[in-house]
Amino acid sequence: MKKIYTGIGSRETPEDVCLLMSRIGRKLAEEGWTLRSGHASGADLAFEQGADKKEIFIPWSGFNGAYPDNKSYFLGTPEGQELAAQFHPAWHRCSSAARLLHGRNSHQILGVELDNPSDMVICWTPNGKRGGGTGQALRIAEHFGVPIFDLAVNTIDELVEFLNHGVVPSVPHQD
Repeated sequence: MKKIYTGIGSRETPEDVCLLMSRIGRKLAEEGWTLRSGHASGADLAFEQGADKKEIFIPWSGFNGAYPDNKSYFLGTPEGQELAAQFHPAWHRCSSAARLLHGRNSHQILGVELDNPSDMVICWTPNGKRGGGTGQALRIAEHFGVPIFDLAVNTIDELVEFLNHGVVPSVPHQD
């Protein structure tokens, strides 16, 4: 296992869940995991606080105070947007900024070259409904067979079971 996880979620992730995400990030960092995320407020930044090795994908230079350095911070690409378009239910209605944001979601799941899927996604979505930009990333993850742990519906015990034994919980997709 390459030990790469995507840590993402709603900007409205509750503070107690953000604290948990930071602790998860620290624990996974201790175990040699690399974080992929998107530098958005809420869940993304919570995971970043705990991680030491990171691949952070930003939609444009200066997003939320981050700038690309091609070591830890990377810009999304047109190829990321092309991939995102395949999974978005209304791409034609997205503004150019929204397309950049969704394009970076492709990289959060598949890496810089869009050819290296994460080993798992840890996230939080309101009521486990998988909406918004996080939902876009999760559609891509599902397509590529990446296990998803939504802290709104999955337990820490299920995450630990996966980390220790590769057991993925069976949680029905919720629309």
